[in-house]
Amino acid sequence: MKQINIKDVQKYVEDNIGTFHVKRLQNLEKLKLRQILQRKNPYLFKAKNILTAQDLVKNLLDAHLSSQEETIFGDFLEGLAIFICGKVFDGKKSAAEGVDLEFERDNIKYIVSIKSGPNWGNNSQINKMKDNFKKAKRILGTNISQTNIVAVNGCCYGRDNQFDKGDYIKYCGQKFWEFISGNSDLYAQIIEPLGHKAKEKNEEFLKAYSKLINQFTFEFGREFCMDGEINWDALVKFNSSIEGTTRNNR
Repeated sequence: MKQINIKDVQKYVEDNIGTFHVKRLQNLEKLKLRQILQRKNPYLFKAKNILTAQDLVKNLLDAHLSSQEETIFGDFLEGLAIFICGKVFDGKKSAAEGVDLEFERDNIKYIVSIKSGPNWGNNSQINKMKDNFKKAKRILGTNISQTNIVAVNGCCYGRDNQFDKGDYIKYCGQKFWEFISGNSDLYAQIIEPLGHKAKEKNEEFLKAYSKLINQFTFEFGREFCMDGEINWDALVKFNSSIEGTTRNNR
């Protein structure tokens, strides 16, 4: 096992964190109001007693961006984990379906599915991961004894102290970063480099975000407000009516 040099980690983050900010901004700039209105639950926002167009637009936009950013940043963390494991254990991006990383440690072949946090999926998604692990084991088992192949669900943050899940092992947060690096402090050491140019990039994002809030509020007011009030009937019909679906899918 090699030792990870934290300076290598810092350089990787500084060289690649910009991709997260670029994708985040690009995702924002290509959004359309009608697109997010069709994807979010109008009943929820009515139940929250939202009264102004700006509040509704902001809630819609924030809910959409939160899920998108989690995905984008998850891809970044996956790349970071593969980079670190490559430095320490010669780990590499796996070609197997649903498997992100594979490497050998202590004469055991590990196949790893990397997720952001511990509560990432429902039963169907977890079963799909298990199936992917089984398929990968069968393929790798042609050259390696399957008893020496261990499947791992690695989560970049969070905690789950029940490691043994039967068909696979689950490592979260500190345990995951230590598992792929041999460094028990790495989970804390990587937090500082992630702030590289964050202030500058977030100011650029905030400017575009504020502009979009203004644009969407004006557009929403024109199409879904009447006499200064939100026209919930028109909004629900746009979101859920059969006629609206047919028209938008032509």
